[in-house]
Order: sequence, then structure tokens, then C-alpha cells
Amino acid sequence: MAKQIEGVYDAVLACAKEEFLDKGYQEASLRTIAQKAGTSTGSIYTRFGDKEGLFEAIVQPVVSGFMVLVCEIQETFHGFDSETQRQQVNQYSFSGMERALDYMYAHFDAFCLLLDSAHGTRFQNFVDELAQVEVEYTYKFLETVGWSDVNELPSAKELMHIVSTGYFEGVFEVIRHRMDRETAGKYVEQLERYHAAGFDALFFPKK
Repeated sequence: MAKQIEGVYDAVLACAKEEFLDKGYQEASLRTIAQKAGTSTGSIYTRFGDKEGLFEAIVQPVVSGFMVLVCEIQETFHGFDSETQRQQVNQYSFSGMERALDYMYAHFDAFCLLLDSAHGTRFQNFVDELAQVEVEYTYKFLETVGWSDVNELPSAKELMHIVSTGYFEGVFEVIRHRMDRETAGKYVEQLERYHAAGFDALFFPKK
């Protein structure tokens, strides 16, 4: 086995991130990445398998960490009793999104890649996978607080998925628009209030 030169792995990742951010996954060139990293395309294939493997090496740790965070936030909330969940759902959602935003801004470039440059990779469905998690836990919440008629709503699951997808796409606009963290927090707070009002109108209408 050929000895791998120290520092090349990190150099390839850095140059690949730059190339993917600039051109997107499909238009990115392994030859350009290799030249900028001072190595060969063969060494990239040896280390990462192929172009998607290289993209995965950049974003997968961030995706895994984010999904762990999202599920941790959800599981903590669903460990509360039903009355606490009912009373604190919006407040807890706001605080959970603050944690999510902190994570997103700590890995800003990786989220730019996920949202704008992942077409053609398995990560192009990242938002859809988040929405599926949100739907699953929304059902749990409604069952916990005694909302037993959820399955009687026409196309309830499809509706929840559409709403959840719209919510996450709205949140991720702060990344797409390259907002600073403070501005993003204000934007997302307004978005949270908008969606919370719609959720309450649908499932907990005032009589």
C-alpha cells in the first residue's frame, strides 16, 4: 500500500469544500480539486472512493450531529408530562430552534453545501428527512395531549409533511441569504410565531 502523504487529506477537504461551494456538486471538478490540493485525482479516489464520497466526508459529520441534536431536543420534550407539553410546546420549540441555529452557524459552510450544492447526492433529500422526523414527533405530541382525531383529518400526514417541509425551508433561508446570526435569530423567531399560530388554529382552535 502506498504511503499517504501527511496533510493531503485535509488539503483535499479544504479545496473540495471551496470547489463545491463555488460550482455545486455536479459541476465540481476532481481534477481542479486535486491540482489545488497539490495531489492527483488518483489519490482522491484512494482516500474517498469517488466525488460523492468526497462530498460526504465534508457534510456527513455535520448532518449526523444535527440529526442527533434535533432528536435530542424532541426526545427531551416528549419526556415531559402531557400538561407540560401542552403548555410549553411553543416556548420549547423556540428555545430548541435557538440551539439548532447555533449549530447551523457553527457549521455554516457545510449547511451552505447541504442546501445549495447537494443536488445529485444522497444529501439532496436532507430537508425531506428532517420533515419526516418532525411529522413523527408531531404525531407523538398530539397523541400525548389527547388529540385523538388527527387521523380523521383529510390527508393529515401529507399535510403535516408539507407544513414541516415549508417550515424547515423557511428556517434555512437564513443560510441561503447569508444572514448574520443575530439577524437570523430575529427572522426565525417571527417564523416560529407564524407557524405556531397556524398549528394552533388547525389543531387547537379557540371555541
